[in-house]
Amino acid sequence: MGKQTACLIATILALTACGGRGGRQGQAPAATEPRPVETPDTASVPADTSVLFEDVSTVLEEMTEHPVVAETPARLVRKTVTLAEGVEIDKTVHDFGDILLTDGPQKCTFTLHNTGSAPLTILEVVTSCGCTEAEWTREEIAPGKQGTISVTYKNGDGPIPFDKTLTVYLSSVRKPQLLHIRGCVHEKKKSLGELYGACRRGDLGLKEDDIKVGNMEQGESRSGEALVANLGRKPLRVDFRDTDPQLSLSVEPNPIPAGKTAVLTYTVRSDRDIWGKRTYRATPVLNGQPQDAPIAFWAITKENFSDWTQEQRDHAAQPVFDESTAAFNTVPSGTEVTVSYTVTNRGKSPFRCYAVYADSPVSIDPVEEIAPGGKQTFSVRIPTEKLPKGETTVMLTLITNSPIRPIINLFAVGIIE
Repeated sequence: MGKQTACLIATILALTACGGRGGRQGQAPAATEPRPVETPDTASVPADTSVLFEDVSTVLEEMTEHPVVAETPARLVRKTVTLAEGVEIDKTVHDFGDILLTDGPQKCTFTLHNTGSAPLTILEVVTSCGCTEAEWTREEIAPGKQGTISVTYKNGDGPIPFDKTLTVYLSSVRKPQLLHIRGCVHEKKKSLGELYGACRRGDLGLKEDDIKVGNMEQGESRSGEALVANLGRKPLRVDFRDTDPQLSLSVEPNPIPAGKTAVLTYTVRSDRDIWGKRTYRATPVLNGQPQDAPIAFWAITKENFSDWTQEQRDHAAQPVFDESTAAFNTVPSGTEVTVSYTVTNRGKSPFRCYAVYADSPVSIDPVEEIAPGGKQTFSVRIPTEKLPKGETTVMLTLITNSPIRPIINLFAVGIIE
């Protein structure tokens, strides 16, 4: 193995070792009962070096005629959400919208409602970085009462988009819950065209045309909101056609007044025939005229283990890979590279892989069902002509039936000349 490849592998392993919680400088609270490590958006990393990455950040390109920054309101996404049986929250995402660097710290509040019959306690709130602070109701929340999580974004990171995560631990909920704050900071006011003109469909302006919905489990749906703009000089009626059956969309107000913004609300419903990362599309129809290009929304769907008993978890599949990173030697661009991975099922139930996909074009052998104690080696063939030259990493993602490893990431690393 070459020195550069070895350094690349070491970098990946170092990154995986740093994958803990950040932000509010504390660890997960001591639970009153065993708490699974799996979170809604990531899964635990077992003792072997197989790793798990799921991006919880949304990086937006905010480059898009009408002055607007101060006019754009903060949006509250998903105004009523059931987190778990007996627990509701007013939203899971707070969008500050477009703000200025000179606006200073930004604050918002999430409100939880105890709709159950037993007291509820917010055990801990952990933020994803030191730029965000959280305070919460420390007392027990009685049935029928509510508590709050107050969040401050310090707004000191410069003129950039931001999407910060809060991991919330509740006494009556087995899995930690994820909340988000997001927005875009600007150095000076920008026009509507500058903000929304980069991804326009006719007179309909968007900040992005490939909208991240997030992660969801089977049996669930995921909703959100995105601001859109009418960049034209007359009211704009927005309808949709050729919409994927799992996707629902609405726009408010509709028609959108000339030179104003509106809220595009989207909902993606899970489907047991669809696993892993999937893009859902709808073609906008503006004042009766279909547009050439659709708007895309992407989500990652994994298995739902929320109603599994401890016995079911104890007897579940446990996939363990000999290595999570496969290295290939230095090769000329255009060479097809083949790497292999070996997985053993150390659990007590068959291991199944619902979906396997990669972040670049590859050809992947089928991952068959593996009986308890069984083993399989599968190969991945990687064309290199479209990969960047130099040190290269290709990531594979497996969606599985294992509650401790519902999503597994594997890597192929090497050097392309």
